[in-house]
Amino acid sequence: MARRVFIVHGWDFNPKMNWYPWLKKELERKGFKVIVPEMPDTAEPEINKWVSCLKKIVGKLDSQTYFIGHSIGCQTIMRLLEKEDYGGKIGGVIFVAGWLKLNNLEDEEVKEIANPWINTPINFNKVKDKISKLKVFLSSNEPYNCINENKETFEKKLNGKVIILKDKGHFTEEDGIKELPEILEEILMWN
Repeated sequence: MARRVFIVHGWDFNPKMNWYPWLKKELERKGFKVIVPEMPDTAEPEINKWVSCLKKIVGKLDSQTYFIGHSIGCQTIMRLLEKEDYGGKIGGVIFVAGWLKLNNLEDEEVKEIANPWINTPINFNKVKDKISKLKVFLSSNEPYNCINENKETFEKKLNGKVIILKDKGHFTEEDGIKELPEILEEILMWN
């Protein structure tokens, strides 16, 4: 059975940006099947559209399914796992710049798009039941703040191991991040 990795990009990004192409290539070299889906309406992400898009692409979950989420992609993964009727545990999950709380949002329009993501609760127990391992990478200079609140939620509610890397911003190419060897190392350690 092939090990499948789904890399879920962030808000207003696409599969060819940031560190996604680099990670896809590196993981494929190691024998993983890697899918980086293009999420719908990426400038105005909506929970239901993103979750149903990801569900269609992923199909059935199994122990060889891995997820890597960036920013809003992390929430999309949690919301998918929360709804899936799957009794086992998936291979593992890595979140990069994952959040449940944000501030410093640019303007009212951005706040309006973020609101449902911030205010629609997630049943963390349902998510936790399906995850064998969760590693979360946050940055010491995250522009949207709330680092400690998000760290605490991932640790307390999902038993995640949180690593705060120095000065990675929001882990985007604008922050100079085109490769993330920390993620690659993590996944290879799991296998």
